[in-house]
Amino acid sequence: MNEQFTRQAQDMFNVAKDARIPENFQNMAEDGVAKSREMYNKLNSVARENVNTVEEAMLAAHAGTKAIGEKVMTNASANTEAMFEVAQAVAKAKTVPEATRLQADFVQQQAAAMSAQTKELFDLSSKVAKQTFESFNAAAAKSFEQMKKEA
Repeated sequence: MNEQFTRQAQDMFNVAKDARIPENFQNMAEDGVAKSREMYNKLNSVARENVNTVEEAMLAAHAGTKAIGEKVMTNASANTEAMFEVAQAVAKAKTVPEATRLQADFVQQQAAAMSAQTKELFDLSSKVAKQTFESFNAAAAKSFEQMKKEA
């Protein structure tokens, strides 16, 4: 059985070694390879541009996130500093009513400050979110346009 299979395979190879690929088939294959390479090059170029566009959008998002983080830290530092100042003032108070007044004034001032800080943080977060969304939306639109143009 093995010998018969080996002989048949050998016969097929002997016939195939003299077979010729038709010229029109060769031309079609070469043309297909050339067109595939051209399309690959175009799509590769678009993909590289898209990576740069997405990277720019990510950098913008990172910058916004960093600005929010810096704002939170600035607020936390200001609030902590205000607490130390009032603590020092209360510690120096000569009477209970004076200490109570200092504490009450601090609570009132801190409530106003935190309200303003919350508004600022909300406004900054909204701005960052809008810019990030617009960046990614623009990147996606640019990407789709390039792909459509190249396809």
